[in-house]
Amino acid sequence: MNYLTVPLHTSHKKKDFNCGKKLLDDYLHTQAKQDVKRKLAACFVLPDENNKIKGYFTLSSTSINRNFLTEAVLKKLPPAYYHLPATLLGRLAIDNSYKGQGLGELLLVEALRKSYEISQEIGSMAVIVDPIDDEAVKFYEKYGFIILKDSGKMFMAMWTIGELFG
Repeated sequence: MNYLTVPLHTSHKKKDFNCGKKLLDDYLHTQAKQDVKRKLAACFVLPDENNKIKGYFTLSSTSINRNFLTEAVLKKLPPAYYHLPATLLGRLAIDNSYKGQGLGELLLVEALRKSYEISQEIGSMAVIVDPIDDEAVKFYEKYGFIILKDSGKMFMAMWTIGELFG
C-alpha cells in the first residue's frame, strides 16, 4: 500500500515546521521523536523534496468510555464492554507555507486509511480526535466526526471509515 506520509525520521526538518499553533509546533519540535521512541505515538510526516515537513499527524491506541457514545452507536455494540478500543488521531497540523492546498484533508484521509487498515488486525472500533480549538472542531465536523457528549472529544466509527476504504 502506498502512502503520502512517512514515519518521522531524523532527516526531517522538524525545527522549520510552523503551523501557528504553539502546542502543535512545540510537540513536533521537542516531543514527537521521544513519543515515537517510547511507543506512545506514531508520527507520520508529509515531507517536501528537501525534507521540510509540510504537515504531520500522530496515531496511538486509546479507549473510549461507552457513556460518551450516542444511543445509535451503542445499539451496535455489545453491552459487556465498558471501555471500547479506539485509535487516537492525536495531532494533525499543516505548515503555514502549505495552507490552503488541501493538505489537511489529504492527511486526515491518510490517517483514517491507516487507522482502518490497522483495525483489521488490532481491534479498534473508532477514530477519536481531541480538537485543540473551535477551528479544529469545525474541520472535523466537516468530515463527519461527531462530538462525544461530556468529553470534548470527537468520534468516527470504524464501520463508517470502512465504507470509504473497505
